[in-house]
Amino acid sequence: MTSKREAISGAHWGLFRAQIEDNKIVGVKPFEKDPHPSPMIEATPDLVHSDLRITAPAVRQGYLENGHQSDTSKRGAESFVEVTWDQALDLIHGELTRVFKEHGNESLFAGSYGWASAGKFHVAPSQLHRFLNQVGGFTFHKGNYSAGAITYLAPYLFGDPWFLFAPTSWSSIAEHTELFVSFGGVPSKNMQADQGGIGAHDGLDWLARTKANGTEFINIGPIATDMDDSLGAQWLPCRPNTDTAMMLGLCHTLYTEALWDQAFINRYCVGIEKILPYLTGASDGQPKSAEWAAEITEIPAEQIRTLARKMAASRTLVNVSLSIQRADHGEQPYWAALLLAAMLGEIGLPGGGIAYGFGTSAGLGVPRKMAPVMSVPTGKNPVSQFIPVARITDALLNPGKAYQFNGEERHYPDIRAIWWAGGNPFHHHQDLNRLLRGWQKAETVIVNEPWWTPIARQADIVLPATTSLERNDFGSANFATDRYLFAMQQAVAPQHQARDEYDIYADLATRFGVEETFTEGRDSQQWLEHLYEESRQASAKAGIELPEFEQFWEVGYHEVPPPTEPYVAFAPFRADPEANPLRTPSGKFELFSETIAEFGYDDCPGHPAWLEPAEWLGSPLVEKFPLHLISNQPSARLHGQFDPGRVSQQTKVAGREPITMHPVDATRRGLISGELVKVFNDRGACLAGLVVSESIRPGVIQISTGAWFDPLEPGVIGSLDNSGNVNMLTLDKGTSKLAQAPISQTTLVDVQRFEIDD
Repeated sequence: MTSKREAISGAHWGLFRAQIEDNKIVGVKPFEKDPHPSPMIEATPDLVHSDLRITAPAVRQGYLENGHQSDTSKRGAESFVEVTWDQALDLIHGELTRVFKEHGNESLFAGSYGWASAGKFHVAPSQLHRFLNQVGGFTFHKGNYSAGAITYLAPYLFGDPWFLFAPTSWSSIAEHTELFVSFGGVPSKNMQADQGGIGAHDGLDWLARTKANGTEFINIGPIATDMDDSLGAQWLPCRPNTDTAMMLGLCHTLYTEALWDQAFINRYCVGIEKILPYLTGASDGQPKSAEWAAEITEIPAEQIRTLARKMAASRTLVNVSLSIQRADHGEQPYWAALLLAAMLGEIGLPGGGIAYGFGTSAGLGVPRKMAPVMSVPTGKNPVSQFIPVARITDALLNPGKAYQFNGEERHYPDIRAIWWAGGNPFHHHQDLNRLLRGWQKAETVIVNEPWWTPIARQADIVLPATTSLERNDFGSANFATDRYLFAMQQAVAPQHQARDEYDIYADLATRFGVEETFTEGRDSQQWLEHLYEESRQASAKAGIELPEFEQFWEVGYHEVPPPTEPYVAFAPFRADPEANPLRTPSGKFELFSETIAEFGYDDCPGHPAWLEPAEWLGSPLVEKFPLHLISNQPSARLHGQFDPGRVSQQTKVAGREPITMHPVDATRRGLISGELVKVFNDRGACLAGLVVSESIRPGVIQISTGAWFDPLEPGVIGSLDNSGNVNMLTLDKGTSKLAQAPISQTTLVDVQRFEIDD
């Protein structure tokens, strides 16, 4: 007789109830309280029971024979040999012992950057870091790929990067905002997912309510679909990477037409007197006028002036999407946006001011109560060495080299070993051919993965880990962006020889003699209940009551009522700046930062400025590569997660990741929709399936990130990628010496038809 049951679980893209028959997931049902469930949940059964699952611990053939002296150029091409768990863990224990003894713990880079699981206990990077901290530590990363530039700029501008996660709520915007001006739009496709999981996709309803209440939307950027048609937005298709020039042109109009709020600037900001000479051209002979901005952005000057006047006459919210900062000098548009919002004088007022990141995730700005939810503690890392997250290739290729970062001169560590869990640099890092060259410098690469992903294929030792459907956990977005705490109930037994990472590290901890400090005497279930009880006690202090664990587990979720009053960012500061100062040196918004100016960086001065990108449509390089590539987030998967699943695969064109191109550019190349094309520059090339559309401005193409790296010649640097992995093309350079964040949106390419036998 067939056994049928269901289990509630959650992922970054939503809650669902897994449908189980005889220890196999056969389907999913969306969470009943989710008004707009993401279709991404439908790929869950495909991946849990996929042929891509790693069935047993595996070691690359050459590494099994020669250890750390193996030929690292064979990674990605050489076959793997299955071994027992004891053999794999003994091999890791011996290699870590050697590396630590010969080169020190800082020679191990435990990158593990990625979203991993939505759970609070089985968090792949946290589990790995907790274990490594017990055995002497590791070199770690700082920052992130998504918001790397603003993360390090924000403390200098307004003192607290928490604003990035708590902008003015949609309830305030829907009621009070007359004009919503967004650089980079508010892409609804990105509102399917959230870092810790999402119970109810409410953001789309808030957008609709805002539009219904009369708010006018303006989408500034090269892609029309960055705002849904239902919003009726005016589209200003500026050149990519020119947002700072656009903002400065708006500011110049506000200043010269006496439309700026000087009283707000004087009371709440510092540094305007040092910016005005640059804005007016007194310092460099070039006024940052609407005419100047028009030449750079290709938005007509009169249109820029008209927008500035409308913004000054309306309750305006200025939003900058996170995609804007992933460009050369990516700090500057956020600084310029603060200047623009400050000159409008509405920061701290309901529905007005500034926001960074609307449209980035499902719950950003949706009214929530804040409550602490505990994750597995990682402990203190005995190693102080780190690298900026996007500088991994620089570190691998240049051990000991000096570099600047956030006001410090630092030196790259000598990385001899890499351990990655819960992420995939062959998805999120730029210039994959360069990364491959750096990757070969490491003597040993260990990877934990459920599937044979691109990073697993580039490893020496691969450990099969369970998926979130094969273990118990609980998840939430910390109630910062979602109101649900949810159970993640084990749906099926671990597949093949997969093990929970906690159990893997417990076995390794025994080999290193630190089992007691790693486990603290708890198994996985005991840790789960312990973390939940800690969350329950901390929530009680915040005035939020959570049920007992048994009740929570039986129901499968707990909903926290939203706050009764809308949240307005910086409202206390606006009401009384002396009693509620910002955590900046001045206690005010720093339109000019003395601290940054003293760093002396030529690529990040002390005030917002237009700095020409390394590659853009106004550079001489367009003679060779005339198309600007936008590599944004996909609509049918999260980053690279679930790319082989049915939902992502249904979006493919000619069997590859789609590339969107304007009809003018397609006609010039004799291309039509549905064709297989080659996208290329001097860094690399990939194949993609063409979609011709007027939703993108001429001279710009778009390919979403996340197609699994699939070189036609595995192990060969420079091979053509067969899947449409956009990072074959992107430029691997830091935004500036301040943040050293990635600049994937600063990329020029060309496109041509590709025949299979080429």
